[in-house]
Amino acid sequence: MSFENARSFAPQPNLSPEDVKRGAIHPSLPQNDSIEQRAQRREQINATSTVYQWTCDIPTLPGVPLATQVPADDQPSIEWWFKVLEVGIAILDNIAAVRLHPIFSGLSQAAQDIIRDALTEAKQIRATVETLREKHRVDQPGPGLESSIEQAVEGSDMATLQSQDSALRDIITVIIDVLKAEEAADTRSIEAYRDLFQTLPVPGIAYTFQDDDQFARLRVAGPNPMLIRGIDSLPDKFPVTAAQYAAVMGDDNLADALADGRVFISDYKELEVLVSGVWKGRAKYVYRPMALFAVPPGGSSLKPVAIQCGQDPSQYPVMTPTICESDKWGWEMAKFVIQVADCNYHELFVHLAGTHLVSEAIAVATRRNLAEIHPLWSLLVPHFEGTLFINNLAVETLINPGGPIDDFFGGTIESSQLAAVQARLRFDFYKKMTPVDFAERKVADPARLPDYAYRDDALLVWEAIHDWAEQYINIYYDDDEAVTGDTELALWAASIASEGHIIGFKPIISRAQLIDVCTMIIFTASAQHAAVNFPQRTIVTFAPAVTGAGWSAAPTEQSGHSKAEWLDYMPPMSLGLLQLSSLELLGSVYYRPLGDYRTNRFPYQSWFRDPAITGDEGPLARFQAGLRAVESRIIARNQHRMHPYAYLQPSQIPTSTNI
Repeated sequence: MSFENARSFAPQPNLSPEDVKRGAIHPSLPQNDSIEQRAQRREQINATSTVYQWTCDIPTLPGVPLATQVPADDQPSIEWWFKVLEVGIAILDNIAAVRLHPIFSGLSQAAQDIIRDALTEAKQIRATVETLREKHRVDQPGPGLESSIEQAVEGSDMATLQSQDSALRDIITVIIDVLKAEEAADTRSIEAYRDLFQTLPVPGIAYTFQDDDQFARLRVAGPNPMLIRGIDSLPDKFPVTAAQYAAVMGDDNLADALADGRVFISDYKELEVLVSGVWKGRAKYVYRPMALFAVPPGGSSLKPVAIQCGQDPSQYPVMTPTICESDKWGWEMAKFVIQVADCNYHELFVHLAGTHLVSEAIAVATRRNLAEIHPLWSLLVPHFEGTLFINNLAVETLINPGGPIDDFFGGTIESSQLAAVQARLRFDFYKKMTPVDFAERKVADPARLPDYAYRDDALLVWEAIHDWAEQYINIYYDDDEAVTGDTELALWAASIASEGHIIGFKPIISRAQLIDVCTMIIFTASAQHAAVNFPQRTIVTFAPAVTGAGWSAAPTEQSGHSKAEWLDYMPPMSLGLLQLSSLELLGSVYYRPLGDYRTNRFPYQSWFRDPAITGDEGPLARFQAGLRAVESRIIARNQHRMHPYAYLQPSQIPTSTNI
């Protein structure tokens, strides 16, 4: 790890149960406190502000407001470490098995020795983790609830586990570096990419990604369901003809489809910020394509209509689905170009900028402006658990020079960083609210786009969170005057807008507005992150389906291409393994589901303590019941969907952005 560009870590204290912070027993608004109590609030906020401070000078994300350090309260729990280490060790097992595969048989003896030594250390870590697991035996979790630990976690055990994390990270780095340095035999085939999954299950996408219907489905149920938008006219730069449309859609008419609102576009123009990079002397490519989709009359699902592999129609012709042998590989290449663009948009714009970095800004502003006795502090802080920590790791190991983004994404690391920075600083808080976003993109109407799993499930979760926020806020704010009279709330909103650089964040003047704001914060940190994070394991681990770089220039004609040319667009096998390993880790750690509010230190006590919230018929119980109802509805929907969508089942949504 390079500490030159990193934020500092605060030491992990050995906290007693009494020292672990929880929601206040009697939360209060500042205007309702005595002068002495207000002074105590301000003293506590000032003390906390010395620990939670802003910086816009992190070199990997210049200009983005981030915390200067990761304080003790934001360090992960031992249970989180267990989950991460177990996934990491499973990845190491897979790498060890892949190493024995013939495609990697050309490694030098020195490289094999390094891997052997690293795996020996990994076995020692496994033994340590298993010993700690046995010592801290966990009960079986109840429905939708995180497991509880029976025995106290000693400070020495936490220190031991954290040292194992450091060693594990070093081992993964060593192995991946060896695989990158000692290039595998470059005999790419779809079967070879599947063979990278030796001890890990091969994702289903590995067998369906060439299907046109699957390609279309990824726009509405894949890692990036946030870009596609409805259109009522074709852009001049994308001259799909009525004849081309009819050739794909049969009896459907382009003019009628546009008038009916059944035509949709994914335009990757915003990727113009990316500059194509180089890996080990080989050129990588980034693309700025466009893709057109439509729903047939009386149909439900999107169909791909056309792809243009760049923004200039004079350079890149319109390509369409075909069964013609001379044209089909050109179409496959065009779909691959879209998938590369979508991967960059997803990781840089939607995932990193739109969830991780937005949540960090609000987390820091919350700590710096709301007293720990403030009701919103209790409501929001659990949704920031682990965010500062995991973002710090991303800054150090993911989007840094020499990290995975630098290697298997197409842009130079500087341009990839700039893309994430620009996306984060352009994030418009109110326009990104889930119902508003659907309306803005003209995808809100199920009659025009019936099959949009992300939209339909996201709205269920949004409404459940909205009901929870409404019930909670109405307990502490009697009316709109209570909102405008809350001085801490006013400073908090101003801090998010100015210090946090969140566009559109404005003064809060009503309970209804505050409910929407809290819903958005909670949804972004939990459900939105889940929807864009966990498809990384089930979809993005398989490089031929989705990857961050092309290895050939975008095709400028559809005819005359071969399967071998199509395979040339895919990454070298060692980078395929790097992509698999990185995203298997990011997409496999589920820690503490939405609605399970507990502290992140043993004995994991209930977070909320106000009886008005925790009563049997109180808002928390109703929220948890509401989430169970949402879970049941999504499970029922999935029984009727041709392709189930599980990413927004509440049991699969962590409370916070913690991985």
